[in-house]
Amino acid sequence: MINDEREGVMDVIRTIKNAYHLFQAISANICYGVPSRRLIMVGVTGTDGKTTTSSMIYQILQRAGYKTALISTVGAYIGDQVFDVGFHVTTPSSFALQKYLRQALIKGITHCVLEVTSHALDQNRVFGIHFHVGVLTNITHEHLDYHKTYENYVRAKVKLLKHSDVSFINKDDDSYPLVRKLLGRRVVYEYGKPLKYSTNLEGKYNQYNATAAGLAAEELGVPERVIRQALQQIVPPKGRREVVYDKEFTVIVDFAHTPNAFHALLPELKKNTTGRLIHVFGSAGERDQTKRPLMGKESSAYADMIILTAEDPRSESVGEICNQIASGSSKPVQIIPDRAEAIAEAIRMAKKGDVVVITGKSHEKSMNYGKGEEPWDEFEAVKQGLKKKGIKK
Repeated sequence: MINDEREGVMDVIRTIKNAYHLFQAISANICYGVPSRRLIMVGVTGTDGKTTTSSMIYQILQRAGYKTALISTVGAYIGDQVFDVGFHVTTPSSFALQKYLRQALIKGITHCVLEVTSHALDQNRVFGIHFHVGVLTNITHEHLDYHKTYENYVRAKVKLLKHSDVSFINKDDDSYPLVRKLLGRRVVYEYGKPLKYSTNLEGKYNQYNATAAGLAAEELGVPERVIRQALQQIVPPKGRREVVYDKEFTVIVDFAHTPNAFHALLPELKKNTTGRLIHVFGSAGERDQTKRPLMGKESSAYADMIILTAEDPRSESVGEICNQIASGSSKPVQIIPDRAEAIAEAIRMAKKGDVVVITGKSHEKSMNYGKGEEPWDEFEAVKQGLKKKGIKK
């Protein structure tokens, strides 16, 4: 009874917040003159792969000669300027977003690729933006702390497709039946095996991303020849399977932070590892707790050694978060709460042929321990870990 009442109160609060965000979005559109109406907008959503897919579309359009902007979790790329979108942000606030779109217009940009989260869709932050093309990469286990149920999560994602002239969905993803059901008679294009496009980026999941990006570019009039050439020269977003060190052993930084992302990344790394695969990761506090054991399960299926650590614990205990992850692991784990120490330990134990993969933080520049954002640099932590081992990067 108490839980039902609490859920009811939370639903009311959420409704009020979403109404506030809607008011903000309307105000922002008016303030900046609804700039998206004069831009060709491409929206990309999904649990995993949306940043890479957005970047691929952006690079293809640029190669085709279109003046294109990109607004995603790694930053807002507008003309020759790059703007930081903020801490732990993928889709900016309504006013920030409309300001970026207005700046794009002023710079003569014609196309804009926008990475769109389920939160932004549910909270009406992208209200007023009409998308010429919408892309859905996949929908897996994530954000159930916010959406409560998987169906609610899917419904939020599908909002992008309903507000797009043309949409592309992944027919090989487990979410496909529910997505099709929610779309009803709406016409969408499906992609999957066999995959039409490929890319120079490693990983089967990146071939799916490439196909989604290629089809979106086709819809915008880019010739297949240009698309194929661009996809073979893709520069990945920062912190996406990024090799930071590769001599006696290898150190890789990646943003993977869901069970599905682990399932896509770790088998590929394991297959190409002659020594041991050492995995360093954690899970965000005050976020979806149900995914934690699943992350432990996926990691232990491929990693030889697992080090669990802090990953924006916020007000939660790092140790308790790690224990929840460990409960799903079929292998022993080592818990080192301090992330810098955990990374240094993984590097210290690395031997010839080993691969150390550090996931979850990647490009993010802050860590939250419950008292606000504190500076954090994953790449600097790797550099210091190598230094302690006597290696100058």
